[in-house]
Amino acid sequence: MRKRVLLDFGLQELKDMVAGYGYPGYRGKQVWDWLYKGAAGMRDMRNLPGDLIHRLEEDFVTGMPRIVKKQVSALDGTAKYLVEYDDGSMVECVYLIYRFGRTVCVSSQVGCRMGCSFCASTKGGLVRSLSGGEMLAQVLTVQKDAGERITNVVVMGSGEPMDNFENVVAFIRLLGSEEGLNIGLRHVTVSTCGLVPEIKRLADLKLPITLSVSLHAADDETRLRLMPVARKYKIEEVLEGCRYYIQRTGRRVTFEYALVEGVNDRSGDAERLAGLLKGMLCNVNLIPVNPVEGTLMRQPDNRRVRTFKRILADRGINATVRREMGRDIAGACGQLKAGYMKE
Repeated sequence: MRKRVLLDFGLQELKDMVAGYGYPGYRGKQVWDWLYKGAAGMRDMRNLPGDLIHRLEEDFVTGMPRIVKKQVSALDGTAKYLVEYDDGSMVECVYLIYRFGRTVCVSSQVGCRMGCSFCASTKGGLVRSLSGGEMLAQVLTVQKDAGERITNVVVMGSGEPMDNFENVVAFIRLLGSEEGLNIGLRHVTVSTCGLVPEIKRLADLKLPITLSVSLHAADDETRLRLMPVARKYKIEEVLEGCRYYIQRTGRRVTFEYALVEGVNDRSGDAERLAGLLKGMLCNVNLIPVNPVEGTLMRQPDNRRVRTFKRILADRGINATVRREMGRDIAGACGQLKAGYMKE
């Protein structure tokens, strides 16, 4: 059985745990401080008594992964990390540099079982879900390596966050902890392929995060070609869940729309999408699809992307085209790990 992850603990929980070993509460705060400095193991916590370090090593791992591979884009400084946890599980995370701050895109699961045809991270299926602390560890690993404070987090890497609901919520709460990274939750975005019950559960928590929903089609038949989850939840059910989210939180929903040449990028698709979203507090993020090995999916040309965006704008739907980052370093989900495993 795997040891428990120290990064899953809140500060008071750490103090209580250390007190259970017979040590004063301030030792728990020392452990906390070392964890948030990115300590890889207990022996890096140099101001702790040796016998406490031994007890911690017997019962816990920190949850911090090691960096297996790192690639840095020559185009924009984006850094892609392949990291490995104590049990050998590997995931990717990405460091993105924007004018408004420094962002980390984290993975929520090792692999994924959603089966979306345009995503490389789903090819091997789901291995396991990550704990909240293990997701936090990706942020801490990148922050330590980059030497810059992380200001924004997106849960859009490998895995389906709403398929790991409890751990993702725990991660969000850890991010916002004043004693820890203290990242404002308005700077946190969580993605989902459209698991409707979990969207509603998240809405009821009223966390001031941004919800990002992968729609990728304006009709159920096309969506099913791209996303197996469409067998379970029709577009109207997903939109109903999003309306509930907006009503409960007052927050705008972002709809992700991966443009695939000849599949969902025609003018009629844009018109149908605009009709579906009319009157909603939302925006659309258009994503020219990343080529994935083993698929025939191609990116539409720039003219078609601009036309799609213009049709949405003409019908009152705010739309942006995602800025491509890290294209020269296999920036899309799952590509770095797939290449490493192939090697």
